Amino acid sequence: MISVTRLNRTEMLLNSDLIETIEATPDTVITLINGQKIVVRENSGEVLERIRAFRESFVTGTIIATGNTARGDANGITNGALAAARMTRAE
Repeated sequence: MISVTRLNRTEMLLNSDLIETIEATPDTVITLINGQKIVVRENSGEVLERIRAFRESFVTGTIIATGNTARGDANGITNGALAAARMTRAE
C-alpha cells in the first residue's frame, strides 16, 4: 500500500498492485484495473517512487506506510509470511 493525497488534501492508502496506469495530465490521474480513476496531488514521479519504495520494503524486510518505516512484523506482513520467515530462520 502507498499513501497518496487526493485533491481535497485527504490522505488515502492505495493498493499499488491495482494500478493500471498513471497519467501526468495537469493533475495526476491514477487508473485502477477496475476502471476507477483517482486524482492525486503527487506527481507521477512521486507515485512511482512510493511504489518502488514499497516493493523494495519486502526485499529489505521493512514495511513503509504513510511515509513511516517500521520493522516487518504484524504491521504489514501476513501471519503466514511471518511464520514462514521464522521457520526459515530456525532451520
